[in-house]
Amino acid sequence: MARVNILSIDGGGIRGIIPAMILAEIERRLQMPIAEQFHLIAGTSTGGILALGLTKPDAQGKPQYTAHDLVALYETEGARIFSRSVWHRLHAVGNIAEEKYPSEGIEQVLDEYFGEARLKDVMTDVLITSYEIERRIPWFFKSRKAKVNDEYDFPMKVVARATSAAPTYFEPLKVETSDQSDYYALIDGGVFANNPALCGFVEAQTMFPQAEDILLVSLGTGQLTRRIPYDEARGWGLARWAQPLLNVVFHGVSATVDYHLRHLLPPASDGTKRYYRFQPRLDEGNDDLDDASRTNIRVLKLLAEAIIREHDDDLGDLCQQLTQSA
Repeated sequence: MARVNILSIDGGGIRGIIPAMILAEIERRLQMPIAEQFHLIAGTSTGGILALGLTKPDAQGKPQYTAHDLVALYETEGARIFSRSVWHRLHAVGNIAEEKYPSEGIEQVLDEYFGEARLKDVMTDVLITSYEIERRIPWFFKSRKAKVNDEYDFPMKVVARATSAAPTYFEPLKVETSDQSDYYALIDGGVFANNPALCGFVEAQTMFPQAEDILLVSLGTGQLTRRIPYDEARGWGLARWAQPLLNVVFHGVSATVDYHLRHLLPPASDGTKRYYRFQPRLDEGNDDLDDASRTNIRVLKLLAEAIIREHDDDLGDLCQQLTQSA
């Protein structure tokens, strides 16, 4: 194999609409599904949901959802995923005594989108991150393993729920083993790989050891710019630090992976890029994972449109490379 094409999609909750729109633009330019352009798609949290959605087959063996369809998921289902009753808000004491949202909303949406499809059914290989809190290990859902061993195969909706179980937002997911003799306790993979591009890079080298080169496309959900003022943070205790700290971890992990990959995949000798990172600054709108208001979704869409315009040349070069390897 001359070259392996990898797509990586960050976590970021409702901000997943940003990479979804970039992917919709790539599909528009190529007039081909994303699943047919990449050999491996890595995803964390909302990025994991996108990875699974882009690779879920329909009854005819074609991708069931376009990237444009998945943009609509955020527009139409965001409010249902991030919803809670007055009773839940009171019982959780806002967000101190319990997770911020009950799991029914997100689980209903995932059931409607993924049905009974399984990890082994994906149209191109995926790597979806999660974290096992009892064994204290990073957990990877790998379609290549699911295809050859039923013990590693799970319903797509379960994988999507596990990768997006963000601490303080949703409760962990208990996943029974295939023989129901044990279980896994899983949370959002963003706690160690909010940007799963480096995980995808290593996985691709394992899967395709004969590949001569790698092209990696990494899609972010927005660079955080909201300051955490020292004079406020110095007085915070556990309760006040919980959600800001989660954002710090997610963002810090993403930025560190980007730094590493810029050095691991420098341009080729002829100047051709081997690594693309599309990541807007969140100077406008709300950077919270759960702000599914119509106003914020519109702002996020405008940010996605802006980065598509700003990176028109890069997107053109990328699509040309993908076309040449199709």
